Amino acid sequence: MDRGRSCAGRIDRPDHGGRFVLYQANMDNSILSELQWDADGGALIFKGVRYLLIRPETLVQFQKAVEAEVGAEYAGELLYAGGFTGGQLSGKRYQEAFGFTERQAVEFMCRMGGEIGWGRFEVKRLEIVDWRLEVEVHNSVFARAYRNQQSAISDQQSAVCHLIRGVLGGLVAGLSDGQVRARETQCLAQGDAHCRFEVEGIA
Repeated sequence: MDRGRSCAGRIDRPDHGGRFVLYQANMDNSILSELQWDADGGALIFKGVRYLLIRPETLVQFQKAVEAEVGAEYAGELLYAGGFTGGQLSGKRYQEAFGFTERQAVEFMCRMGGEIGWGRFEVKRLEIVDWRLEVEVHNSVFARAYRNQQSAISDQQSAVCHLIRGVLGGLVAGLSDGQVRARETQCLAQGDAHCRFEVEGIA
């Protein structure tokens, strides 16, 4: 594949001779259809933004290691900060790239969450003027991986999807140019049917 060429819905896989063979992929995923692979640089790029593929177990083990060192609450805020930066930068970037309104940017980012494998995002409430966002995430990749490594669901005392919480918080903060408060009020890792997030602007 040429440097910077769009994947255009095709997946490159090496055959037995080490060459790359093209396979047709599902074109319903707008991210995959426009994802570019820089073979020389070893980079996956969407609209000028670099992404990476990583197993969720890697992130969950990192999260658990940090929790063991500094406690679950502080570890959650550290992960939230990382997600916040990503959400803030991406929300602004895609709003500019596509000419989105604030509402369209939120809807795009939530749809993108599902298309990159984080879970199925469903916007339940969105108020732009006073900025309030409520999102349900079904089959959260982080909660699912975290729960799979627990001895029992009842062992989990707090929500664990801090990266999603951070992304949604950063998204609203970036679009509103204001301060926000973000919470995860339900979590699959705690035995809830899905994860639920609430973000509100702070006057």
